[in-house]
Amino acid sequence: MIKKSSAACLSLLLLFSLSAISIAEEGKWIQLFNGKNLEGWTVKINGHKVGENFGNTFRVKDGAMQVGYEAYDDNFNFQFGHIFYKDTFSHYILRAEYRFIGEQVKGGENWALRNSGLMLHGESPETMALDQKFPVSIEVQLLGGTGKGKRTTSNLCTPGTHVEMDGKVFKKHCINSSSETYHGDQWVTVEVEVRGNEVMRHKIDGKVVLEYQKPQFDVSEEHSKALAKINGGIMIDHGTISLQSESHPVEFRKVELMKLKD
Repeated sequence: MIKKSSAACLSLLLLFSLSAISIAEEGKWIQLFNGKNLEGWTVKINGHKVGENFGNTFRVKDGAMQVGYEAYDDNFNFQFGHIFYKDTFSHYILRAEYRFIGEQVKGGENWALRNSGLMLHGESPETMALDQKFPVSIEVQLLGGTGKGKRTTSNLCTPGTHVEMDGKVFKKHCINSSSETYHGDQWVTVEVEVRGNEVMRHKIDGKVVLEYQKPQFDVSEEHSKALAKINGGIMIDHGTISLQSESHPVEFRKVELMKLKD
């Protein structure tokens, strides 16, 4: 949680994020990742200041945004990271192509094996505490298969948030989608349809694999409660987009967005 942060500071940051909501033309794809560099993106890694790309964790190689851990000295030590796009969005379709490569760095959690995510409707990196592991957000969890058994991708996790399903608040932290399992280093295309506070749909190969409604702050957590107060209510209808580093190398070769009518 944020410690010793004033409501005024949070308020100014929230107003800044509102003013940065994208004015991308409706119905046209815009490339959030340009395939050349990290222009337009800001890194926040647990235990490090905003903008400090510790160990060159996030970099661009051969046209892909790559997440790697060569500088971690075999000690991940809960240094979960996120790279945030500069604008916030409300109604849109997000599409990304990703794949897992290599081996998990030593010290990573067992559950983080071949694990990354798209963090949507999130807070800004500036509102995160120095020692905050994950931004308050709605996470589209990306998982790779381990070579055997079933392990779905495009799941839902809820750091500091809740959603509604079947008209009821869903408080379990994660829920699996109905997707196939994707083993090896194959590229996978994930798409998420986001309509403000109304509905969010996860799609793989054009097929809906998970759907839920009413993303909202979990006010049982102090930081989320503070964000909800500044927001003017618990319902979340816009926010940042960020990509994760969770201890397993991963590549994103496309991150694109189509704005939808509010």
